[in-house]
Amino acid sequence: MKISAIITLKKDVLDPQGKAVHQALNGIGFDSVKSIRQGKYFEIEIDEKDKKIAEQKAEEMCKKLLANLVIEDYKIIEK
Repeated sequence: MKISAIITLKKDVLDPQGKAVHQALNGIGFDSVKSIRQGKYFEIEIDEKDKKIAEQKAEEMCKKLLANLVIEDYKIIEK
């Protein structure tokens, strides 16, 4: 089963990389972009048939390694 995990910075955390991308987009003519935030995306293939167990394992992975819970949020999406 494939599970996706999207890791993003919490709203109150400064995002210098997102700001740099935003400025670059404005510089090449994309003036309508109000803001942009960067993040991480993981596709995890789990040898598990039960959807709930697979999602629980992905949650555990995010909490223990993939996300820094002090400054990041995560979202699990089943594929």
